[in-house]
Amino acid sequence: MLRNRHVIIALLVTPVLAVLAWIGVGQFAGEAPAPAEPGRAYPLVEQPNCRYASGACDLRNADLELRIVLNDGAQDGAGGPQVTVTSSHPLQRVQLALAGGEGRALPGDLALSAGGQWVGRLRTRPGTGDLLRLVAQGDGAFYYGEVTTAFARPGDS
Repeated sequence: MLRNRHVIIALLVTPVLAVLAWIGVGQFAGEAPAPAEPGRAYPLVEQPNCRYASGACDLRNADLELRIVLNDGAQDGAGGPQVTVTSSHPLQRVQLALAGGEGRALPGDLALSAGGQWVGRLRTRPGTGDLLRLVAQGDGAFYYGEVTTAFARPGDS
């Protein structure tokens, strides 16, 4: 079988043709990236640093990147942990909620600081199974995401 030159040529050409066909279908039938449309909602994808005690959690959708940082509020005596959200693009509004074991939470608005960051406080310290739910509005489009609080360092929250 492997002495026939036609079989050998077919074995060499077939993988190349398969890869070229896959690329061609992606170019002609694939979905082209489009800018965010006002009034529509887009999910934010949790990045790997959210799963570990890195101190920060990154969320991303295309070119929009958000970074959430939880800081302990004990040093200033103001109550719960302080949340800071930094964005790669200007935002009009950011809301954040801490959902406990039952899954329900009331969102709270974050305030825009002089440094361009969104800052707010949580009412309670996040527990092991708690989730942070975030909604950000930018250029009329809404971006939403949900992350676990595993990224908070034990002393930070």
